[in-house]
Amino acid sequence: MSKQIQVSGLDAYYGSHKAIEDVSMTIEPRSITAFIGPSGCGKSTFLRTLNRMHEVIPGARVEGKVLLDGDDLYGGNVEPVSVRRMIGMVFQRPNPFPTMSIYDNVAAGLRLNGRISKSRLDDTVEESLKGANLWNEVKDRLSKPGAGLSGGQQQRLCIARAIAVKPQVLLMDEPCSALDPISTLAIEDLMAKLKDDYTIVIVTHNMQQAARVSDRTAFFNLAEQGKPGKVIEMDETSRMFTNPSHKATEDYITGRFG
Repeated sequence: MSKQIQVSGLDAYYGSHKAIEDVSMTIEPRSITAFIGPSGCGKSTFLRTLNRMHEVIPGARVEGKVLLDGDDLYGGNVEPVSVRRMIGMVFQRPNPFPTMSIYDNVAAGLRLNGRISKSRLDDTVEESLKGANLWNEVKDRLSKPGAGLSGGQQQRLCIARAIAVKPQVLLMDEPCSALDPISTLAIEDLMAKLKDDYTIVIVTHNMQQAARVSDRTAFFNLAEQGKPGKVIEMDETSRMFTNPSHKATEDYITGRFG
């Protein structure tokens, strides 16, 4: 069951440097939310605060609230690992475990979660690869290395790995930036299917992609160089791309800057 994320008054720091300031938004379940904006304005930083990956970096910290269906993800008794299990992540470059087979790449997270029978493992690997629209391409070579797949297939393998542990939210940090147009289209088609079961949040520099795949869009920007990034506006994607409320949003979407 996908879940709603509510963020209020969130600031994120790297040491003494404030990277993003006072971000508040609601991310709706079973939808795709896109974050757009120029490089260095805090989109990926904010994405990583949603599953507590931000604090993996030494000196990084967060102030403010992130609620998943009302539960505070930064509460004192909440384990970051359990948050990352509920909120999966797919990175910019496909990163299958290079020494592992296709099968073991998908099964890795399940095995970390404790003992699991071989038949259940087989079923979940197949189900996850089907969910990532990859099963028919790899079902006869599951024992071959995941790193031997094409870039687009590797990225779908990473999505299969992420959904195998049954998260409720899927974060994607520029998942198509290293892919060719055909592979990009395959990932976009896959996102459209996955949103039936997951809350999806994507960072993208590709305006056409944001317009094609997302239901809502948030535009991040810097007030000036060296200042923290902020959300300038957030709205339904169709409205933001046809009638944005802020000139800075319009300038960015139309390619006048950024």
